[in-house]
Amino acid sequence: MHNNKRSNTPASARVLAVANHTAMGVALGLVFAIILTWTPFFGVLAFVNVSPDPKMTMAAFVGTVVLMFGLGATLTGVILMMEEK
Repeated sequence: MHNNKRSNTPASARVLAVANHTAMGVALGLVFAIILTWTPFFGVLAFVNVSPDPKMTMAAFVGTVVLMFGLGATLTGVILMMEEK
C-alpha cells in the first residue's frame, strides 16, 4: 500500500525561504534608506527639513523604501520557489 499523505516539511521550508528573502529585502532597504538620508550628495535630508513635519516625512520616506525593497524581495523569493517545482 502506498501512503498518499503529503509532508508539510517542504511547504514550511518554502515559507521559511520566502521569509528569508523578505528579511534580506527589508535589511537592504533600510541600509539603502540610511545611505540616502545620511549622504548630503543626494539631498534627501535637505528636502525633508523644508517639509512641515520633518520627522513624519523622514519616517514615511524610510518606511516606503523599506516596504518597496521588502515586497520586491518577497516576490522574487516566491518566483524562485515557483520555478524550483
